[in-house]
Amino acid sequence: MKGDVAKFVEERLGHRAKNLRLFELALTHKSVGSGEDYERLEFLGDRVLGHVIARALYERHPDEPEGYLSRRYNVLVARETCADIGREIGVPAQVRLGKQARDDRATESDNVIGDVVESLIGALVIDGGLEAAERFISRIWGPHLTEQRKAPQHPKSALQELAAARDCKAPLYEVVGRTGAHHAPKFTIRVSVPGLGEATAEGTSKQEAETDAAEALLKQLK
Repeated sequence: MKGDVAKFVEERLGHRAKNLRLFELALTHKSVGSGEDYERLEFLGDRVLGHVIARALYERHPDEPEGYLSRRYNVLVARETCADIGREIGVPAQVRLGKQARDDRATESDNVIGDVVESLIGALVIDGGLEAAERFISRIWGPHLTEQRKAPQHPKSALQELAAARDCKAPLYEVVGRTGAHHAPKFTIRVSVPGLGEATAEGTSKQEAETDAAEALLKQLK
């Protein structure tokens, strides 16, 4: 197992670990029940990711106002983006889970995979310094930064603007269902705009489900 983690860190993160235990911890979900898990490293990695992405956007788009930079930033650091990147580099096969979490297919959860990506960034910072984390983020997030030819508008913001433009009340989001285990929940959200329509969507977090519901309603209204 140690050899597998060392190979993963070197090949996928581009880093030769000095303290392999840090990366083993970054891949350990609390369902393992050992009393040690990735959550503290995730806390650190989340902040480092935000710093690196914010600086990259500031430098790449010198003429854009704060509002447009924020739109770009919110997409790039979103849980869904982190989860997509985690799948790109093979995180699901490396995550250490307890039996119940495995049975609940936690490796399919955007929350779990996204959190592990951030915890790995935290491990990189401690083991190799900020430079190691920056190299990894710049390399892996680079294509996502390049693909953003214009500042994206979040579906919830777009739906709110559309409702206002048509003299309707603001969109209302309601949780209409919740399933799954505590560590791998699934939420069903309904969004409605009186006079325009409604749509529902499911996600591994309320935010994800609300975003997908807003996007679904926007498609109906186009």
